[in-house]
Amino acid sequence: MNQEKIDRINALARKSKAEGLTETEKQEQALLRQEFLAAVRKNLQGQLDQIDVLNPDGSIENLGEKYGKKAGKGSGTH
Repeated sequence: MNQEKIDRINALARKSKAEGLTETEKQEQALLRQEFLAAVRKNLQGQLDQIDVLNPDGSIENLGEKYGKKAGKGSGTH
């Protein structure tokens, strides 16, 4: 998500508190928020995919392979 869209989210939030939003602005805000949350989730998933856990038995397990897209399991949105 680019900075312009983040700035627009913030502008709509300020306007919502100050004077309220039109229906069109409310729809735009909802879409921008969904896009923002999708970007945050994607970023977090990418970070989690890079984490290795050392198990008590000494084996190393990659969380991305166990739970994420790396293993080809599911949608990676666990």
